[in-house]
Amino acid sequence: MMNELLPVLFAGFGVSFLGQLPLGNLNVAATQIGVEENFKNAWLFSIAGALVEIIYLRVALNSSQWIMHNKMLFNYVSWFTVILFFTLGFLSIRKAIKQKEPQKKGLLIDNNINRFLLGLMLSAINPMQIPFWFFWGTYFIHNGTVKTTSTDFNLFTAGAGLGTLAGQVIYIHGGNWLIKKLKASHRILNVIMGAVFIISATIQVYKIFFESWLKK
Repeated sequence: MMNELLPVLFAGFGVSFLGQLPLGNLNVAATQIGVEENFKNAWLFSIAGALVEIIYLRVALNSSQWIMHNKMLFNYVSWFTVILFFTLGFLSIRKAIKQKEPQKKGLLIDNNINRFLLGLMLSAINPMQIPFWFFWGTYFIHNGTVKTTSTDFNLFTAGAGLGTLAGQVIYIHGGNWLIKKLKASHRILNVIMGAVFIISATIQVYKIFFESWLKK
């Protein structure tokens, strides 16, 4: 029994962990919070992001047919995300250029919003997590790794949540060490954050048009 369940757990863990490694909005923001505030706030932010990802994953696993028939809705939400990410990206870089105070916080964290709530908000506005998990969930179901049972779905989801947090360890603690080692300024962090938002938005635009081209 255990031999059948462990691959399900590790499948969710592996996909989520590897998905966290490329620079992204959440992991860079977590690094910035860890550097400019403290590790506690960074982990509150990351745990909230992982919870939203878990919810999106379960939606993808349990609502595959609904997702297939409501692609237009995700298209509208995707364009909203593109506009928002481009705006945040340019504002972050603009703030970095005008920044004079060496300890000025980044655009996303220069507020009094509870870091757990901020993590929920930032993760929730990234609906592309649903197609991501829809693809991987379908893949593992089709190859027999994950069975369409509550037990397998729960294990796959738990593994994904743990993988997300494991990936955040690298950015929160490893990123903090690297930034202090390189003595990177807060201005550079703001530029990196802005660049990540702009790149994410650009990739999103590419995906939207690429998928539209494939349908023709």
